[in-house]
Amino acid sequence: MNRIHPITLTGKYVVLEPLSQDHHDGLVDAVRDGELWKLWYTGVPEPEGMAAEIDRRLTLQEQGSMLPFATRLIDPATGTPGAVIGMTTYMNIDPVTPRVEIGSTWNAASAHGSGTNPDSKLLMLRHAFETLGCPAVEFRTHWLNHQSREAIARLGAKQDGVLRSHSRTADGVLRDTVVFSILEHEWPMVRNGLEARLARRRQRVE
Repeated sequence: MNRIHPITLTGKYVVLEPLSQDHHDGLVDAVRDGELWKLWYTGVPEPEGMAAEIDRRLTLQEQGSMLPFATRLIDPATGTPGAVIGMTTYMNIDPVTPRVEIGSTWNAASAHGSGTNPDSKLLMLRHAFETLGCPAVEFRTHWLNHQSREAIARLGAKQDGVLRSHSRTADGVLRDTVVFSILEHEWPMVRNGLEARLARRRQRVE
């Protein structure tokens, strides 16, 4: 796999757009929806730090270790991109294996449970396995972030292990990191599960 280039991925509920400073105001509105930066076990940026966080992610993109996206809702009335609801990335990119981690993800509180997360994961996993040719895709989260751990497990990812005292949070506390992965041969089953979840949600809405 050569260097991953920015790409737009379009699903049923969301569009993942290459991140830019043009997304700044929408991301500030999104992060204020639920005051997500106050969740101590996450690394969600504060509104005042959003520009710096965008710059940080774009710098990592230039270095080849990250491909960041802004997540937009698809307007159900028009089918066109609507409000920005969050951010996600391919990170810790290994172009040799090739392998990526999906992470540094957050969505506005009002979008939780709306189908946007499984839709975005389906887009990113499909691109990683079917276009980039990854034999594995990784997920990591804080040991104490039970909501994130449960969401990753629901995708069909398997827990590889726990990296104890792996890194420090913004306030300097050591955190244990839980590592999950999905392997290439597991992808068809995971894809079917995500598509079934999205189909059930559409039926409930209709």
